[in-house]
Amino acid sequence: MGTGHVAVRADAYGVTRIADLRQSGSMKLVFPTVFRPAAEAILVNTAGGITGGDKYALTANVGQNATLTLTTQAAERAYRAQPGEVGEVSTSLRVESGGSLNWLPQELILFDRCALRRRLDVTLAEGAELLMVEPVVFGRAAMHEELREVNFSDRIRIHRETDPLYIDGMDLRGDAAAHLTHAAIADGARAMVSLVLAAPDAANRLDKLRTMLPPTGAASVMRNDLLVLRLLACDSFVLRRALVPILDFLTQNTLPTSWRL
Repeated sequence: MGTGHVAVRADAYGVTRIADLRQSGSMKLVFPTVFRPAAEAILVNTAGGITGGDKYALTANVGQNATLTLTTQAAERAYRAQPGEVGEVSTSLRVESGGSLNWLPQELILFDRCALRRRLDVTLAEGAELLMVEPVVFGRAAMHEELREVNFSDRIRIHRETDPLYIDGMDLRGDAAAHLTHAAIADGARAMVSLVLAAPDAANRLDKLRTMLPPTGAASVMRNDLLVLRLLACDSFVLRRALVPILDFLTQNTLPTSWRL
């Protein structure tokens, strides 16, 4: 169980500062020193993972002209749940005009018999920017794990004020290993990532990104200020090997150090 809230604001010199911070339970936020005007926050789940009945909620607000990167200390784990119990993770993010948010959690690893309901809501003011990445691993291939019974629901909603920019959802129930073998679903892939870039120059990044993608990835511009990318991989190692250079490119080589540990 845990809750967290962080708000950041840009000071008179354009440096992003913490304006509000609240945390409780096993959700902690730590702020490493970064030698640039932006702020960086690392989410830490001191419980070590999520199981049935757990509830986690995070809210964040990025003020006008402020820049915040939110990431996690390590991969999150959704462990086996007792019958009838479901873990819940709710994240609500808002970015004001001129602000920029990088939502860069590391992988979510699903374990057999996990039960997790996850929701991400992002509201962008006019002129706000967002880079969002959500990697998911369907069992650890190196440990020969098979997901034979899972209950996983994932919802992502991004709005520009009240106008929907991007809405995505996934429901994976039952024998996930069997589902993922279907060519129309994952063709045997065991890891995936969804990435969204909402920025005025999003369309200008498309050609370069496509040269960086393996055959199992694709990127498209849905409108001039909205780029969407999806990538499949046989395991988390191959996924990360393809993803990290992409994130380096999109963050201008400011990817958090925790991604490289």
